[in-house]
Parts: sequence; C-alpha cells; structure tokens
Amino acid sequence: MSIRGKAYIAGAYEHPIRNAVGRSLPQLHAEVAKGALEDAGLTKDDVDAYYCAGDAPGLGGLSLADYMGLRLKHIDSTEIGGSSYVAHVGHAAAAIAAGKCQVALITLAGRPKAEGMPTGTRPRTFGPDAPETGFEFSYGTTVTNMYGMAAMRHMYEFGTTSEQLAWIKVAASHHSQHNEHAIVRKVLTVEDVVNSPMISDPLHRLDCCVITDGGGALVVVSPEVVKDLKRTCIKVLGHGESPKHQMGGRTDLTFTGARWSGPRAFEEAGVKPSDIDYASIYDSFTITVLETLEDLGFCEKGQGGQFVSDGNLISGVGKLPFNTDGGGLCNNHPANRGGMTKVVEAVRQLRDEAHPKVQVPDCQIALAHGTGGSLGTRMGSATVILGREDT
Repeated sequence: MSIRGKAYIAGAYEHPIRNAVGRSLPQLHAEVAKGALEDAGLTKDDVDAYYCAGDAPGLGGLSLADYMGLRLKHIDSTEIGGSSYVAHVGHAAAAIAAGKCQVALITLAGRPKAEGMPTGTRPRTFGPDAPETGFEFSYGTTVTNMYGMAAMRHMYEFGTTSEQLAWIKVAASHHSQHNEHAIVRKVLTVEDVVNSPMISDPLHRLDCCVITDGGGALVVVSPEVVKDLKRTCIKVLGHGESPKHQMGGRTDLTFTGARWSGPRAFEEAGVKPSDIDYASIYDSFTITVLETLEDLGFCEKGQGGQFVSDGNLISGVGKLPFNTDGGGLCNNHPANRGGMTKVVEAVRQLRDEAHPKVQVPDCQIALAHGTGGSLGTRMGSATVILGREDT
C-alpha cells in the first residue's frame, strides 16, 4: 500500500531549551506535544494515535499517553535509534491510510546534558542480552571508536580526507549562526575542525555532534482533517526503512542502510535525488553525513568527499542545502535520536519558515533521513520524502 498523499504533517515543534536542569523527561515530552499541537491548530483531545521511541520513560508510550491524558486507538513505540522518528512519520502515515487513526502525535525528548551523560565516550552496548555483548564489551568500544573505524575505512577505500569531512561541519555552522537556539553560533573553518583535539582517529572533536537536552514533536493527520485546518500542511510523499546487519563481523563500514531505505522512499514518492530541493541528514558525526549522501544517491560512492568540499551543502551556494538549522553538529542533538529534528526542519523549509538567510527559494520537495545504532555495528536507516500540499 502506497502512502503517497495519504497523510500530512500539520504540526511541527522543536523545544528551544538546550539544558533542561529542573525539567523532567515527561515534562519535556508534554511541552513539545503542546507546541506541535498548537502549531497544527489542534488539541490533545483530537489525538487518537501516539508514537514515541526509547527515549520515553517507564513503559514508553503507555506511560507518556497516561501522563498527557491521551485517549488513543493506536499506539507505536518502535525503537530503532536515531532513525526512529523518521520511521514514525512513515508508520503514522500508513496507519492513517489504513484507517487506524486520524491524528497521530509523535514526541521526542531527552536530558543527556542535564544528566551529564558521556554519550560519545562511554562503553557502548545494545543491552546485556545483545548477541555481541559477551565478545565486545570487555574491549570497551565506544560510539566515537565505532564511527572512527568507519571514517578510517572510507579514507582507506576512497581517499577521503579529514579536510573534506570538515566541510560538513563548516556547512552546518554557516547555517547555525542564524539560529538563536543553536549551540554553535559562529562560522567555523576547515582549519578549526582539523585542528580541534583528536577524539577517535581520524575524527576530531568538531567532527562530533553537540550534546544537548530538548526535543521535538510532529502531528501527522489524514486528508480529511487537513480540510478543517488553517495551517499549511506538508504532504508525506514516500517512506523507506531498512536495517544493516553486522553479518558476524563480515561487514563493509563504508555504507549505511540508506542504500536500501532511500530507493524505497524515492520510488514511493515518484521522485529521484535530483528532484530534492533540501535535505535533512542525520549528523551524529561528519562521516555519518558523508556516507549517507552517497548511499541516497546524491553523489557516487566514494565521491562524497569531493561533493561536500565543493560547498554543495551550504544554503545559497550549493546544489543540496542541508540541515539549515545547524543540525546535530551545531544546533541540537537530544536523546541520541536526532531524526526528529531533521523532519522538523524539513517542514520549516517546505513552509518557507526557515530563517530567511538559509531558506531555500521555492522549496518544493524535501528529504529527511535518520540513522540509528552505529555505522560501526548494526544500524537502522529511515528516509522520508515530503512535499508541499500541491506537490
């Protein structure tokens, strides 16, 4: 069943807070829910479906639905890391198309900064019962280690350089300077990035995302609901998702699950990479963006370094403006599930509500992509393609 045109994003909201000391996790979820519903011109009493992921406390969606007083007939707590909230848009659209619900609320919230979580440098496992834990935990693998391995392999295979990776951070900073809520408010140079401290060779500190609190929310609705709203709504055109497995260690670190999720989304939307006016790409690290751009077909495999160093990601300059809010690299990265904010900024672009300095002129079709897990281990990818109401 195709979801093209079967659902619309009516509300989108990003929490302005970056340090949530004094706020609870449920409170953050409720605040972003309120923001997105008000943006759509709806109330919590209109909501009949709720979506969240592993950032939700307690019993996940059940706990938060109770906390917010939601009366539901559909609920989904799919957890696939940073790709969860991009996948939720597709899942909500499919549920609406199937008649399961009319108004789906999706919320994300996190407090890693307030809680002092060393998210990039602590030993990383996917639970005590994960198949590989007994083999790998003793070696103390961390998030940055695993992304560093992927970056090093890409460099070995294709000649990618640290300077080329740095252009991704530079592009993000060109955009974040205009975002009053962003952590990084100055334009960085390639030299700034490559001269920052090495974290996990070849990734420097400025190749890594910021760590913040905050969150975001979306409201996905049926075409029937859209008719009664005064808000500009954004059409869901296509969606794809796919895991990438470890294959018992026989895995290629130079590509992501976007190799499969992207083509599925493009096919359902009836568009191709060259039709995309704006792209929101999950950016936990610069290498995440580079590999994803290649796998989504915006450039040939191995040519990502040249593509980004040509300035193609900078709004007003390049072919493919990306992460015009500053993204996870410079703006906001709550709860290690940055896919939510990628969809929010894509909605802003399609509504002509991005900052005037980074707004893509006549933005008609946008792509948002989330990466879950890790490039160095198992991972999930989700891609959604969005368009204006008349697309």
